[in-house]
Amino acid sequence: MKIIVGLGNIGEKYLKTRHNAGFLTLDQLVSEMEEEGIEVKWKEESKFRAIIAKVKYKEEDVLLVKPTTLMNLSGQAVRLIMDFYKEPIENLTVIFDDIDLPLGTIRIREKGSAGTHKGMKSIIQELGTEEFKRIRIGIESRGEFAPKLQDIHSFVLSDFLEREYPLIFESIKEACEAIKG
Repeated sequence: MKIIVGLGNIGEKYLKTRHNAGFLTLDQLVSEMEEEGIEVKWKEESKFRAIIAKVKYKEEDVLLVKPTTLMNLSGQAVRLIMDFYKEPIENLTVIFDDIDLPLGTIRIREKGSAGTHKGMKSIIQELGTEEFKRIRIGIESRGEFAPKLQDIHSFVLSDFLEREYPLIFESIKEACEAIKG
């Protein structure tokens, strides 16, 4: 079974924030699956500290996961799921925002460090390995769309600007294509 984890923060006030790029990607993926006639039902599972949806896609079982922990504790949910389903680490993919990538870009890696992302640091710490696939969604902390000097915490928790939506939507769609294979 493939396990696809999107990182974000639960709650209405975080819905369209930069830090929710992982959740936004899973929402887009579900929308695309539903357009293909696949029924997807999210269910909160307190034992996993996550909202999950089990689907069959292209004859393969897929578990979609949105941790309900705080972003910085995402590893707790991921570890609970990996322990319960006993899937090999190769079946895990994590989708998250990256302030060091330009807005509208994605980067796919089979392994690597957490960089500055605390949610990824939590996952690596809980799993004891960096050897899992990740899809990084660029949210650009400095450059064309972001102020040169700013508080990173406030920036990642701010909503995307209207003019940023076309770029972030394209990168989210590209990430969905990568997930669907």
